[in-house]
Amino acid sequence: MSQIKHRPNRPDALPRVARRATGAALLALVAACGGGEVPQSDAVVYEGARVIPGDGSGPIENAVFVVEDGRFTLVGPAASSTVPAGGARVDLTGKTVIPALVNAHIHLSLDRAEREDQLRHMAYYGQGTVVVMGTDEGPVPVEIRDNPPADGARTLIAGRGITSPEPGRTEVPHWVTTEEEARSAVREVAEYGADVVKIWVDDRNGQYERLSEPLYSAIIDEAHQNGLKVAAHIFRLEDAKGLLRNGVDMFAHGIRDQVLDDELLALWEERGDVTLIPNLPGPGVPADLSWITTVPDEQLEEMQAGETERPAAQEAFAIQAENLTRLSQAGANIAFGTDGSTPWAVHLEMEDMVRAGMSPADVIQAATGRSAALFGLTDRGAIASGRAADFVVLDANPLDDITNSRMIADVYLRGVAVDRAALANHFRGEAMQ
Repeated sequence: MSQIKHRPNRPDALPRVARRATGAALLALVAACGGGEVPQSDAVVYEGARVIPGDGSGPIENAVFVVEDGRFTLVGPAASSTVPAGGARVDLTGKTVIPALVNAHIHLSLDRAEREDQLRHMAYYGQGTVVVMGTDEGPVPVEIRDNPPADGARTLIAGRGITSPEPGRTEVPHWVTTEEEARSAVREVAEYGADVVKIWVDDRNGQYERLSEPLYSAIIDEAHQNGLKVAAHIFRLEDAKGLLRNGVDMFAHGIRDQVLDDELLALWEERGDVTLIPNLPGPGVPADLSWITTVPDEQLEEMQAGETERPAAQEAFAIQAENLTRLSQAGANIAFGTDGSTPWAVHLEMEDMVRAGMSPADVIQAATGRSAALFGLTDRGAIASGRAADFVVLDANPLDDITNSRMIADVYLRGVAVDRAALANHFRGEAMQ
């Protein structure tokens, strides 16, 4: 599984697709499926599904929710909810509805057409919002964040990211060696319009000098002065402790060198508001990939052939899984992210978080409401009145089996159905060229 979980898309793959569903098309579909005369109201009433709100509350059985102008205007049990007269009705009996996923750690292309298609591909697999963690520069990321494709996930961005330099080189922006350079880099990230500051506190297999405590302390302080949170890429337990002492807001990876200790738990509890985006590695056990529907058959066969037992991967997974479990049980904030740009990795990550010991309900909340709250996104991440109508309709209940998150019937962004069939044909055909 680790062989595909974080594998980026080919840089030459997935050119632009211009497709957007309309509210009128949805109403016409409702009428064609037996809904009768198309009403004149803009409201659409969805009935009969089990709704998992994503805010930590329990599922609503036989729910009803209303979407109007791209937002939820009513959510509740059908027996006690009064829906507007004249709205189109969609029967979701037997389905489960969850909020569109919020992926708090990815990386995307800087090419406009490729990036927009990556966002469409992520929407196909149920993602409504993604956070690009520290590899953005130039005008395209900002422009697409502010004007996303109608049928693609929305984005937040962290700009270029900040780290110490590769030995012998200092000319690349945001490679810092002094505290003043560190603060200047944060100001550049803020001026760029970033939504979060990303730092790498790791030598990344010897490629870089580790960002020292005086440098990351200056970065965190300057970021907070500019109203920005700081996300840290880490590997070592000792670095996690130092970052906690200096006010870091979130970890973009778990601790990977060893099992965490009581001192780390005490520091985390003292801070109280620090969030972990686990980004687990693959567990090193064979997996069935037949549910991946946006690659050509030959490529899928190659991917499936690579699904073998990998003892080294199992050992790495065990460390991070234990650390995730201990933090989760201690009440730490757990969010959700996959790294890389593989669009279906969200479903592998959800399965791995359950494999590590979290409950399906907690994983769904981490992947929706908690990740949205981490970035102050009060307009999405939950199925609730006033929120954007970003939601996924499933054919089975993920609370029974988290892999049911892959059984997607429909994805809606801002109240409009994504044409998943057209996107699947597009991605499968394009990948073969």
